[in-house]
Amino acid sequence: MSDALRGILWLPLLALFVWLARAGWCEYQNVEAYRRWSASFERAKYDIYAVLGQKGALVTWGKPARPVPADIESFSLADVEAVQLLVDERPTNPSTAPEQGKAAIAFALSDRTIAVPFTQPRLAARWTEVLQQEWQLWHTDSTNPSSFNQSDA
Repeated sequence: MSDALRGILWLPLLALFVWLARAGWCEYQNVEAYRRWSASFERAKYDIYAVLGQKGALVTWGKPARPVPADIESFSLADVEAVQLLVDERPTNPSTAPEQGKAAIAFALSDRTIAVPFTQPRLAARWTEVLQQEWQLWHTDSTNPSSFNQSDA
């Protein structure tokens, strides 16, 4: 076999390696952008569908992108009328969430509903439970829970 033919046979493998390296670099850049963005939140999540962060009553979400997440939107849990887990676009109890399905957390505001998508229903269920507890604090207590000091607890 000639050297030229061997070189031609290796060319597709080289192209595949370059493509994989580029795809890995792009994903690394997305994760780094999320890491920087999420640093200011108490809890945050990143997946291919959405980024979500919470700090006190403020919930912020958007679409993962470089150099920062895109279509960022924020709202207060104090303005939310209900927090609900949706799996396959149907309301689901977080404690009985299935392993698979199209999951989202729906935040009902007075003028619209915001559905934040998740790749994993179980992760969405855990987030829903935490956000429902936080939401309860903002709707059952007349004082702002973020004003409590650690020494008050």
